Amino acid sequence: MTQIWVGLGSNLDNPIAQIKDAIVAFQSSEFFTCVQASSLYGSSPMGPQDQPDYVNAVLGARTSLEPLAVLDALQAIENDQGRERKRHWGERTLDLDLLLYGDEMIENPRLTVPHVGIADRDFVLKPLLEVAGDIEIPNKGLVSECLQQCQQFDLHRLDLGETA
Repeated sequence: MTQIWVGLGSNLDNPIAQIKDAIVAFQSSEFFTCVQASSLYGSSPMGPQDQPDYVNAVLGARTSLEPLAVLDALQAIENDQGRERKRHWGERTLDLDLLLYGDEMIENPRLTVPHVGIADRDFVLKPLLEVAGDIEIPNKGLVSECLQQCQQFDLHRLDLGETA
């Protein structure tokens, strides 16, 4: 079994519900065990600024799937939830990114791990630190070190009463 870390993001069609439904999909999947999720965080958009703020989280799980099969499973969850992307770095119903697959480094036309932007985004690093602790990101350093140097996106923890 390999420990994986997945970034979750949404800013369309009730983003909090989208993230919560994705977490439930992981918990009920036969492919993932020991599922644990961070708090939900709100952040300003990374891409075009004429879109709603995002809801983000990081989820950890254990799996026996190979990396490309994990990617396929993530895409199936996105599709099951009506995945819609309007433009590059634009608004989306659900985005699931494989951030880390154990301590492996993967360069494939379909998949790069660690995720290309992992060390540059506080909306990934803060929830990752919360749920995984100060782990080492291969070729990047400790999560806490990356967090000190990354771009800030007006990140704030959401309480359960918010309707982002």
